[in-house]
Amino acid sequence: MSQDKLDACFSDWTAKENVAEAMIPLIGRLYRKYNVITSIYGKAVINQSVIGLLKAHRFVRQVENRELSVHETMPVLLALDKLNLGPAHIDIGKMAVRYSDHGSGKPLQDFLAEELKEVVNRHKPREESGAASKDVVLYGFGRIGRLLARILVEKAGGGENLRLRAIVVRKGKASNDIEKRASLLRRDSVHGSFKGTITIDEENQGIIANGNFIKVIYANSPESIDYTSYGINNAILVDNTGVWRDKDGLGQHLKAKGVARVLLTAPGKGDIKNIVFGINNEDIKAEDTILSAASCTTNAITPVLKVINDRYGIRDGHVETVHAYTNDQNLIDNYHAGSRRGRSAGLNMVITETGAAKAVAKALPELAGKLSGNAIRVPIPNVSMAILNLNLDKDTNVEELNDYLRTISLHSKYQKQIDFVNSPEVVSSDFVGSRHAGIVDAQATIASGNRIVLYVWYDNEAGYSAQVVRIVNQMAGVHYKVFPAATV
Repeated sequence: MSQDKLDACFSDWTAKENVAEAMIPLIGRLYRKYNVITSIYGKAVINQSVIGLLKAHRFVRQVENRELSVHETMPVLLALDKLNLGPAHIDIGKMAVRYSDHGSGKPLQDFLAEELKEVVNRHKPREESGAASKDVVLYGFGRIGRLLARILVEKAGGGENLRLRAIVVRKGKASNDIEKRASLLRRDSVHGSFKGTITIDEENQGIIANGNFIKVIYANSPESIDYTSYGINNAILVDNTGVWRDKDGLGQHLKAKGVARVLLTAPGKGDIKNIVFGINNEDIKAEDTILSAASCTTNAITPVLKVINDRYGIRDGHVETVHAYTNDQNLIDNYHAGSRRGRSAGLNMVITETGAAKAVAKALPELAGKLSGNAIRVPIPNVSMAILNLNLDKDTNVEELNDYLRTISLHSKYQKQIDFVNSPEVVSSDFVGSRHAGIVDAQATIASGNRIVLYVWYDNEAGYSAQVVRIVNQMAGVHYKVFPAATV
């Protein structure tokens, strides 16, 4: 390559960096002033670095068979900033491509005003809108609890959404208990450092994360707490402990002053509704005071099974999950009440049971009795895989099946639940931090007649936590218009 071409290549890169750097304050202002959440083909761009923004643009070529440049999305951001928008989710990448394909010579500002007419000129300052944040309490502060805290703090935005007010834990043996819990929130061996600042308020027994004061409440039983004494009212309480899974046990939280509704981050028992957001969240009613967010595996497989059943019909099948080890297993061989789980999680593959296949029927009754399931715990700390071995009512092939799932991941109402990757080099660590419930690996898809095998990755911590927060948003009445709207 000539020196001129080398110089041109580097100049092009630095020009893109300059544009991406200019995008950051626009993205931030849209979020914090207008409560407009921007993304690029489903990839969040709020609080992203310059390199993060450029990578989000580069990702588009994997799924859309075209390049997307910051020179296309920057004008979209500039135009959005002038529309005085109300709260919304706007995919600026898809909007840029949509304008390129269907703009028909219309000025970009006019095109966007028409596309977003439902939220144009709908902004109201907080003091005029009357909008109030919804109090959220986390009961338990383990792996899921801390990830929920990270997401809730990240999504605090202009302060009109969910507001994490407190965490409830049992008093630890260490004298510096709050400091230790803050440290676990600040540093994570899997998900990296907390994006922001964390300080400790010992006097008021709290953690301040990015300006959000989170009260640390010590308690041994749910009903003993008076949340109103901390200024917490009509809260949604998310129980991350898994200690209680039926209405009697979880109902203890409702006896505490200040709690209005309870969400369990585990499969619920009895007649508790098990909700997989995107699939049966419309079943949530105002009178439902106790709900379950099902399991991480159920959330990962149900959306994919739903769209496959809708198009091809599922006759029967088997779900095998290859699951990261969890805190329930032993670090080294020791006594455990469960079969095989007493053996060292870091040294063994461990066959165990999973109720996820049967649990699918709670969200998709049409699949009741059609699926069997099993699980293998493997020596990695995070990111799991579900292998869906299905017999269908209709024949298909790899190309058709992958094209259908790619379209679903990009343009359907399941965009937040189903992601799609088409790289021959991806491995489990590439999906750490994914906020999708599951990611279809197109390179691994097998199809022959009416028999298919799908490989679905999922971050069993972050992806599941994102699904939980989506349920909490609905319970709190926090709704955003999504643009562009689903087309399939």
